[in-house]
Amino acid sequence: MESRKAWEMTGKFPGLADVSISQDIPVEGEITVPVGSHSPDEDFSTLDEPVKDTIMRDLKAVGKKFVHVMYPKKSSALLRDWDLWGPLVLCVSLALMLQGGSADSKDDGGPQFAEVFVIIWFGAVVITLNSKLLGGTISFFQSLCVLGYCVMPLTVAMLVCRLVLLAGAGTVSFIIRLIVVGAMFGWSTLASTAFLADSQPPNRKALVVYPIFLFYFVISWMILTFTPQ
Repeated sequence: MESRKAWEMTGKFPGLADVSISQDIPVEGEITVPVGSHSPDEDFSTLDEPVKDTIMRDLKAVGKKFVHVMYPKKSSALLRDWDLWGPLVLCVSLALMLQGGSADSKDDGGPQFAEVFVIIWFGAVVITLNSKLLGGTISFFQSLCVLGYCVMPLTVAMLVCRLVLLAGAGTVSFIIRLIVVGAMFGWSTLASTAFLADSQPPNRKALVVYPIFLFYFVISWMILTFTPQ
């Protein structure tokens, strides 16, 4: 039966007639599966590094995000490696500088700290939910990270206003503060929209930018109307 099949195969393929096939072909050597090169970074774990190195690495990451905000351009740096340490520091710093600035504050201005803190975080959460409901492609915490880091120009404006108010609270002082706050307001709005614009549907970008405009406008108004006790 086997010889008949072999004869039929030889008839169909004449070239097989000169090929001799051995029944016992020895197989030698080892069969290995190629794998990717092993990198030392694969064995790296933050649990094994000193606390100092961890803190320095996080500080460098926060500093790089500050640089991205000061020079706003379309980039995924804030979205890719998001964190909330920078926004928390900026929020606390701004709240502390605004503390006790209200004219009707009777004691130490404590409510102003809570007011600023709640406005910033609650406003950021509302804008993030609005972005998600409109079809945004970024995550909840990525949006909070961007909105929080983009408060930095307004924090700088608050610091400048405090220094200007040390020289007096006249008309010239108000004009200087108006120019500084207006410029930093535009900077914050521009930086946040540069990072968040590509994550929104093209026909709904205006619906996302408008709440961001109001968010930074409220913070700017609080800074501009600040009067020390």
